Amino acid sequence: MIVVIGSFRFPPSIVGVLRPAMEAMVTASRAEEGCIEYTYALDVFDDGLVRVLEKWRDKAALEAHLRTVHIAEWRAQCSALAISERELTGYEAADEGFHF
Repeated sequence: MIVVIGSFRFPPSIVGVLRPAMEAMVTASRAEEGCIEYTYALDVFDDGLVRVLEKWRDKAALEAHLRTVHIAEWRAQCSALAISERELTGYEAADEGFHF
């Protein structure tokens, strides 16, 4: 499994515009083959910060995701909406982890 964790920042004044774009991106990504989890979360303490969590079956599924039309559209919207400080890191997880 591949786990992607990160964040990005946007001007807080555009949350009304950004929310539908994020919803469209999350919905399309969750429908992809190999997507286990795909989540954007607005940080409750830091206006304009979005936390990202993705889980993919394998690297091939993530690579296919990065070639989709909705990723290209999302990236264009991010540029137009002044999204900044985008930082995403992928990790290969050997197992499902543990619960506590």
